Amino acid sequence: MIIGVEHQSTLNKNMIIRILNYDAQLYINQVESGKEVRPVGSFVFYTGDKEWTYPKSLKESLKIPPEMKDYINDWKLPVLELQKIDSGMLKNQRLKEVVEISQSMFKGDYEKLRTNRMISVESFKMAAIFTHTDIKEEDLPEGDEINMCKAMDQLFQRFENQGIEKGEAIGIEKTLKEQLKVKLGTLSNPLEERLTTTSLEKLNELTLNIFNINSEEEVLKIIY
Repeated sequence: MIIGVEHQSTLNKNMIIRILNYDAQLYINQVESGKEVRPVGSFVFYTGDKEWTYPKSLKESLKIPPEMKDYINDWKLPVLELQKIDSGMLKNQRLKEVVEISQSMFKGDYEKLRTNRMISVESFKMAAIFTHTDIKEEDLPEGDEINMCKAMDQLFQRFENQGIEKGEAIGIEKTLKEQLKVKLGTLSNPLEERLTTTSLEKLNELTLNIFNINSEEEVLKIIY
């Protein structure tokens, strides 16, 4: 059979239409090639930080008159959400590492990330990409493996040092805004303005809690 994987990091209400189009095109190509037509199965690998709430079938996405529902063909949309994957069901150790680290990063679970274990550097990088965590080459040791406890302490120290160093030059609030944009994706104008007038003490507290922040509401709780 043919398996299709669509990587999606943002919510898309029309994803079912895209998957339907991909699958239909694969069937058409097989028919036109004159070869045996093999079954096609496509799914979405979703790595966003918000729960997938859009329809997972064609019928759910359409407004169909009740009397016509039985006559409209359906199409399913399997969505595999990174945050909901049960890592205990995974047999591949590399994949299990990526899922577990990603889920901890999403939750801002710093203590769990500091588990004293060795993992591959590539798994660490992949989890950082999926979760939009600001990882630089300087945060990674030489070689193919990394000690999670040491890596997270080093990363945490860089975040803290960045806040101090840049804070002396252009204002610590600008550095914090950059870090929050990396963590949250974007910042609303009201929050940016509020950070500009926030005390240095509160800005330092925000910097130290950067791993535990997953929403603007959590930022405001620390500020107030």
